[in-house]
Amino acid sequence: MTPEKFQMFENRLLKNYKHRLKQAKRLNLTCWRLYDHDLPEFPICIEFYEEFLYIAEYNRRHALTDEEHAAWFDQTKQIIAFLTGIPIDHMYVKLRKRMSHREGQYEKEAVTESKIITVQENGHQFLVNLTDYLDTGLFLDHRITRQMVAEEVKDKIFLNLFSYTSSFSVYAAAAGASSVTSVDLSKTYLSWSEENFAINHLKNPAAYHFVHADVKQYLKTLPANHFDVVVMDPPTFSNSKRMKDILDIQRDHVELINDVLKAMKPGGILYFSTNFTQFIIDLENIESKQVKDITKATTPFDFEGRLKRWCYKIIK
Repeated sequence: MTPEKFQMFENRLLKNYKHRLKQAKRLNLTCWRLYDHDLPEFPICIEFYEEFLYIAEYNRRHALTDEEHAAWFDQTKQIIAFLTGIPIDHMYVKLRKRMSHREGQYEKEAVTESKIITVQENGHQFLVNLTDYLDTGLFLDHRITRQMVAEEVKDKIFLNLFSYTSSFSVYAAAAGASSVTSVDLSKTYLSWSEENFAINHLKNPAAYHFVHADVKQYLKTLPANHFDVVVMDPPTFSNSKRMKDILDIQRDHVELINDVLKAMKPGGILYFSTNFTQFIIDLENIESKQVKDITKATTPFDFEGRLKRWCYKIIK
């Protein structure tokens, strides 16, 4: 790697840092994305989590030997440390393999020592794991969507499908939802969800429910006309052994959405999101005439131009 390439990276990082730090401070944010593969020679993603950095290196073919790659990454981290003021021992690095879905988030990796911290977003606390999984436990790209949900749920019955660590549910419960149900296939993430509720002092077993289930099957069991607000953010593809069926979001989204609509009250709101970049929504077969693409409206400042997901607001 030439000195000129490293200088280009330093210039881009400085530009991003100055611009985004200003916006993060204005919005009182301590968790935000600094860089995401802006330059092809530096295929990494850098995110702030309070005083720590999470750096994911995308798995790309390169002509570097192991020694050359190590030297490249050492110099890259030195540039990051110099510009951000974050010491290298506060950086946590993962190799992010090319995947078309979030199924990999369930796979725990072998690490020598876990690094779990508590971060805040809009007054809410979240446990973030910087070492053990592909993802940290908080999807920063849905920051605005979480606020939208919070504005809709007071005294409402809320359902969070494919809930992951239930950040949407925390927002809903804190905003005064009368009932909050979080559904996920992973017991690990449901336990993490309960911890997120606990650190936010959200304790009401009669109102807050954590359901271990295959969402596709679970939806078939729900009563009609029950929920007011629903969030559904499924993986693109899943063939987990814990599921009865394979999930393919392009093929299955109409069935999933229509099953959710049946379980919603008239006028109820569904926020549906997918990170399948080639996704095409089948408006003709969705049983709602009020489907609005809110992808742009839910794109945070630190993801502009680089967001790899879709988001829709669907009203029954």
